[in-house]
Amino acid sequence: MKKALFAASTLLLICAAHAPVEQDGWITLFDGKTTNGWHTYGKKVIGNSWSVSDGTLHLDPSIKDGRGDIVTDEEFSNFDLKLEWKISRNGNSGVIFLVKEDPKFEAPYYTGLEMQVLDNDGHPDGKIKKHRAGDLYDLISCSKETVKPVGEWNEVEIIQNKGDLKLYLNGYNVVHTTLWDDNWKKMVAGSKFRQWPEFATFQTGRIDLQDHGNEVWFRNIRIKKL
Repeated sequence: MKKALFAASTLLLICAAHAPVEQDGWITLFDGKTTNGWHTYGKKVIGNSWSVSDGTLHLDPSIKDGRGDIVTDEEFSNFDLKLEWKISRNGNSGVIFLVKEDPKFEAPYYTGLEMQVLDNDGHPDGKIKKHRAGDLYDLISCSKETVKPVGEWNEVEIIQNKGDLKLYLNGYNVVHTTLWDDNWKKMVAGSKFRQWPEFATFQTGRIDLQDHGNEVWFRNIRIKKL
């Protein structure tokens, strides 16, 4: 009996150690020490190209084994997401959300919306409208560019609440739009995403950190359910 109780207590402690920390409604999605809570899109575990380095979630694309976007184990509907990112010189990445993970969707961007992460001055996408850092990728340009120079940390906040979407970059509301109404559908129809009919149609999905083939770092990733 004592052994059984000890085993149960030990299991609870282990589970608690791996559970996200929740404070004032905020759930920690990255604890700064492990990759718990994340897996490579379409896989059961996280790939070796992603690791924890100095309190950051780091993608090293030179490690070819285990490449790919990573997504949260949990899905979210209405949320306030906060994180910080730092991109390498000439780098490209993104924060994708409302991703529906299903074998019929080859990639996260078939369903999820992306807030662009980019070295505007060094990457070719920096010359394309609606493809710059902070943009709602290929859909809406930033109302004001507030991205910091390459190598510096940028603060992001993404609020999705019943179709009311706001993107913040370094404290400034750079995008504000309404999802799923007629205007939104027209916007999608005029974008590259028109080729994927289920793009941005799901109201619940995973948070995704993009592997675009360039080194990138993320930290202080947390979310509040609304």
